Amino acid sequence: MSSIYPVVLSGGTGSRLWPVSRAQMPKQLMPFLSSRSLLQETVLRLAGDDAIAPPLVISNADHRFMIAAQLHELGVTPTTHVLEPVGRNTAPAAAVAAKIVGDLDPDGILVLLPADHHIADAAGFKQAVLAAAAYAEKGHIVTFGIAPKSPETGYGYIRRGNALDGGVFAVAQFCEKPDLARAKALLAEGGYDWNSGIFMARADVLVAEMQVHCPEILAKSASAVSGSYKDLDFLRLDQPAFQACPSEPFDTAVMERTTKAVVMPLDIGWSDVGSWSALWELGDKDPAGNVIRGDVLAVDTQETYIRGNGRLVTTLGVKDLVIVDTGDAVLVADRSRVQDVRGLVAKLKELGRAEHDTHSRVHRPWGYFESIEAGDRYQVKHLMVKPGASLSLQMHHHRAEHWVVVKGTARVVLGNREMLISENESTYIPIGTPHRLENPGKVPLSIIEVQSGCYLGEDDIVRFDDRYGRLEEKPGP
Repeated sequence: MSSIYPVVLSGGTGSRLWPVSRAQMPKQLMPFLSSRSLLQETVLRLAGDDAIAPPLVISNADHRFMIAAQLHELGVTPTTHVLEPVGRNTAPAAAVAAKIVGDLDPDGILVLLPADHHIADAAGFKQAVLAAAAYAEKGHIVTFGIAPKSPETGYGYIRRGNALDGGVFAVAQFCEKPDLARAKALLAEGGYDWNSGIFMARADVLVAEMQVHCPEILAKSASAVSGSYKDLDFLRLDQPAFQACPSEPFDTAVMERTTKAVVMPLDIGWSDVGSWSALWELGDKDPAGNVIRGDVLAVDTQETYIRGNGRLVTTLGVKDLVIVDTGDAVLVADRSRVQDVRGLVAKLKELGRAEHDTHSRVHRPWGYFESIEAGDRYQVKHLMVKPGASLSLQMHHHRAEHWVVVKGTARVVLGNREMLISENESTYIPIGTPHRLENPGKVPLSIIEVQSGCYLGEDDIVRFDDRYGRLEEKPGP
């Protein structure tokens, strides 16, 4: 059998799970249903089999270091980690993956996997993928249908055609997300499955079908791969070529047009984790039907999802709500309205609020910084620098900084001086002075940083040197 290449598609933002999921820390990078992130669970589902190659990851460039760190935690080295300069939906990502895998392994089989799905029966899913490889080898494009449990309006549907061997069916029709009446009618009629958005095919078959059905997407994507270049452990696509590529889902660009589609129905406990109501349905409920995470006191509360983040959350006499606290934002919504959270996030963006984009804790390749307090001409942050990591050599035009070491030992470059600063010691960085912070130790370094000046924005950073190759990127420490 040909080798199988999992293609992990990690380009989305998951705005319906705001305020936990945000543009700079989307839902696939967050743990919702276990101690691992959804992306880590996606990678592990197809790990540990000789027939399955390491994953090919396609992601937003802004998320690359966080994804690399999560793969490192699993001990996984990807076949390739591709960076998209802009988002162009799943059809261009599939074309990029087909080009890369086709050049690497002409007989390679791709499995397109959204990074943000949940599958309860991971062993059953792996078994299905291995079985579906036989159909992919014959030139089919396999999609995995999910046995519908209810008249769901948030999923597309697949109508089964003629039965093939092994419980697989020809695809008769792809149906767009229906309204409630239509969804009820589809379930009553029978022979329909939910569209999981997971697809499997030989690389050469994908290329041939895209040449017929979406040639411009294929051409621009292939050009982006041809013009790509290595950046540390990442592969950056050519920006002008990929930016010129039409944006379209793989479903509409290929699957709704091809004659090679077959569907393998599965009952594996699948969810796209598309809303807070989905997490309520998947969660372990108390006797009152509540799903509770964090420090919560729920009194006379029923059928409610409550998620805290360190501080106490209390409820009294409520029902059918979603309550999510992230420290810097709180969501309170009727559980029947959570599909509309995306519109709320759009409103935040329209108002110029930062909460749609970032958390108070902002991750960097060296660790993270977290805002503690801010006021007129001052800001206080907590910095955590990973062992062996360092910030860029940088300077600021408008602010001075005080650093106090809370835990660990810091190596500080300050102008032409270098010094070690231990716990309970501090240093001062004047405006305009080149400086660098490094953790030479084996434990995380914790720093309290006090900024003062007339302007404290993250874009007041001039980088002179950076081990993470970020000199040409938007500013950030």
